[in-house]
Amino acid sequence: MAFFIFGGMETYPKNSAIKYWAEDDRPREKLLHKGRQHLSDSELIAILLGSGTRKHSALALARDLLDAYSGDMNLLARASIKELMRFPGIGSAKAVIISAAIELSARRKQLNDTGEPVRGSREIFARLHPRIGDLTHEEFWVVFLNQANRIICEKQISKGGITGTVADPRLIFKLALEEGACGLILVHNHPSNSLNPSQADLDLTRKLAEAAKNLDMRVLDHLIITQQAYVSFADEGWI
Repeated sequence: MAFFIFGGMETYPKNSAIKYWAEDDRPREKLLHKGRQHLSDSELIAILLGSGTRKHSALALARDLLDAYSGDMNLLARASIKELMRFPGIGSAKAVIISAAIELSARRKQLNDTGEPVRGSREIFARLHPRIGDLTHEEFWVVFLNQANRIICEKQISKGGITGTVADPRLIFKLALEEGACGLILVHNHPSNSLNPSQADLDLTRKLAEAAKNLDMRVLDHLIITQQAYVSFADEGWI
């Protein structure tokens, strides 16, 4: 079987089944023998795919998939199941597996609740970014805190379209009362990657902050999260 040498590793033809490769070059065996940290993104995706097609190995499919998203895992994370299924060799089952793995990764990145008080906006960004940073639609979340600024929980309030979502103040305060919250941190994402708040964002924040005072609560911050960054209303002096 013909193969080529590239960068010190054997590179096999696209239609070469992985089972015929040298053992050290097979993604599964490489993970078992060397550890998951030694696998490339495409090798990890190939393991998720499990098998290829008659014309392409699983690794070739994985490389084609990554190439379509410029090798950017953040872009791949935003792909829907329908989008993944457009690639030859990726049916519903494989698309679901990839989507599930991406979701597990997002949940793994979320901060474990240490019971320590929240000290700044970056902690909230780190906690919510894996959940909403890669979405192609807007979602509005609220982080509920107790009197000592320790996180009680975070909950999705609404889910909208590409350009906006509606947050119902009555629902927010109903949940806050149920959780016994004293502090609220508002969070929503901008799929456009713009960090500029809209007038509606500013008006809603002021409205909620005023209403919270009547319930002996405080709106401590409002974060707008994009794919790679965030802006804090508290840090900017907008609240």
